[in-house]
Amino acid sequence: MKLLGIGDSVVDFYKDQGKIYPGGSALNVAVIAKRNGAEQSSYMGILGLDEAGNHVMNCLRAEGIDISRVRRVEGPTGEAVVTLNEAGDRIFVGTNKEKRVQSLVALHFNQDDLDYIGEHDLVHTCISITRGLEMELPKIADQTISFDFSSPEYWTKEYLEFVSPYLSYAFFSGSELADSYIDELIEYVHKRGVPVVGVTRGDRPAIFSEKGKRVEQSVIPTNVVDTMGAGDSFIAAFLTNYHRSGDLPGSLQTAAECAAKVCGYYGAFGYGIEKSW
Repeated sequence: MKLLGIGDSVVDFYKDQGKIYPGGSALNVAVIAKRNGAEQSSYMGILGLDEAGNHVMNCLRAEGIDISRVRRVEGPTGEAVVTLNEAGDRIFVGTNKEKRVQSLVALHFNQDDLDYIGEHDLVHTCISITRGLEMELPKIADQTISFDFSSPEYWTKEYLEFVSPYLSYAFFSGSELADSYIDELIEYVHKRGVPVVGVTRGDRPAIFSEKGKRVEQSVIPTNVVDTMGAGDSFIAAFLTNYHRSGDLPGSLQTAAECAAKVCGYYGAFGYGIEKSW
């Protein structure tokens, strides 16, 4: 499988460590998919021409990710300020939202981008700090598209109505959602044409539905160091395995094992360095 992540690329600044780690939902999925056996994994997004952006690019090269369509823009790369609680859950406490290049420059697909995107079997994207990315979906409607809607505070019913018809996979983070609401959400998204809908729920079983066939996946017990990237790694491992095999229960088991592994180290996929600027 050839997977392309399109969207966020940031650094996560762990305030108590004084270190930055590469991150961003779509970027994390691209990296973890490669680690899970994707034949090719690529990333398209926006990074600043700064030390943080350089670090992200170096990490992607080290992971064998194709970065030929990454845009570099004068200005600061997006940064999320992070702390960890006693349970290892990551908590976002700040951001450079007003200054980051991803808030100032939009990602629009040109013909070279569209040709490049067409070389991939699956595109994964998300609710993004890269402005207006959802409006580009009609240009790639013939692709197999996976979308991470994140938590309910980031989307509305109208947003689901617009995005869902373009998707083959829809993922939601729903650790605080009631079971009845999750059932309604899955049915609603299915009715808008999405074959596979998944809701991850932190330390509770994930709930997935394949055209109405529902499967729950228990969390794999692990010594939690840091939950950063756990949801992204679940998605990446699931997509890599399910797209190849079509085995829903087996792919969910692999995804849960991958997420548990990611919880055992700092950052979504490592590479922490001291922040010196």
